[in-house]
Amino acid sequence: MTADPHAPQPLAILGGTFDPVHHGHLRAAWEAAEALHAEVRLLPARAPPHRPQPVAGAAQRVAMLRAALAGQSRLGLDLRELERDGPSYSIDTLESLRGEIGAQRPLILLLGQDAFAGLSTWRRWTELFDFAHLVVLTRPASLPAWPGPLQQQWQQRLVAAPGALCLAPAGRALALRVSALEISASQVRALLAAGREPRYLLPEALLSDPALLAPYRASRA
Repeated sequence: MTADPHAPQPLAILGGTFDPVHHGHLRAAWEAAEALHAEVRLLPARAPPHRPQPVAGAAQRVAMLRAALAGQSRLGLDLRELERDGPSYSIDTLESLRGEIGAQRPLILLLGQDAFAGLSTWRRWTELFDFAHLVVLTRPASLPAWPGPLQQQWQQRLVAAPGALCLAPAGRALALRVSALEISASQVRALLAAGREPRYLLPEALLSDPALLAPYRASRA
């Protein structure tokens, strides 16, 4: 199925702590932008409710993201979760974005497989589909069976091709295969804390500015 060339361009968001941002984040976002023909924004969390709090502060993580995204226009940055007090709940973010872009533009929440597997523990998780499509960024392997209620939602909403997401503003699910770059932020933090150089795991712009990675050299992962 191909997208209607006159349909509004989808907006997709990829959330996370980006503590620090690395090539795994950036490559997945880039491939999603290409495959979905979408505007993609990286959306750093202020206080993620389902994982440990970031080592680096908000301003430091924004500086790293700005450096990593410099020199290209496909990927953008959205700071609304950092500007909002309290935990960074995805439902609040999607409500905010829907109010901003209107009722008809397709909105997409990009999630890794591990994050999607825990979706049923998220605040008002079934309402996420009222505001956005959910796209699971998969590795080159078959998808697992999700927990019961989540698997049911997945099967009811699953579409086979990205073009189907352009035909409705929200409510559908898609599996999108992206390059399997097995990089984790905790791995990068551990290398930095041990005094090692995580070259080829991070954008060169981060490695070339010692101040950007200083929070991790002074801490233990």
